[in-house]
Amino acid sequence: MTLFVAAVCALVRREGRILAMRRSMAKDAAPGIWEALSGRIEPGESPLEAVHREIEEESGLSVRVHPRPLVAHASDRAGVPMLIVYYFADWLEGEVRLSEEHEAYAWLDPDEFARRTPIAPLAEAVRHVLTGGPL
Repeated sequence: MTLFVAAVCALVRREGRILAMRRSMAKDAAPGIWEALSGRIEPGESPLEAVHREIEEESGLSVRVHPRPLVAHASDRAGVPMLIVYYFADWLEGEVRLSEEHEAYAWLDPDEFARRTPIAPLAEAVRHVLTGGPL
């Protein structure tokens, strides 16, 4: 049996910027990198349900999630194949409440985000959400 990870990523937009999160140095995968809100899809959970849960768990923000996925890409997590489904959301209210998964956050424009993250498909998705550029 092949092991496979399915995950979601939430691009939260506020006033022309995207919420960036720096992973905790205690994380087992990619400690210290800048990313967006993300996490695995739980058994029996739809991707849309997962993205709502991850936003609440990792930020506590009130947002409006656009229900249609933006894009998806294949990756790997510690050598295990992973599919990441991207959604975007508009911030409605609240201030970021950090969970144990992240140690810092920032609201970044597309260039700032691209300079901080090593994840090229994520940087492209952020640019698309903020400028309407191609994916």
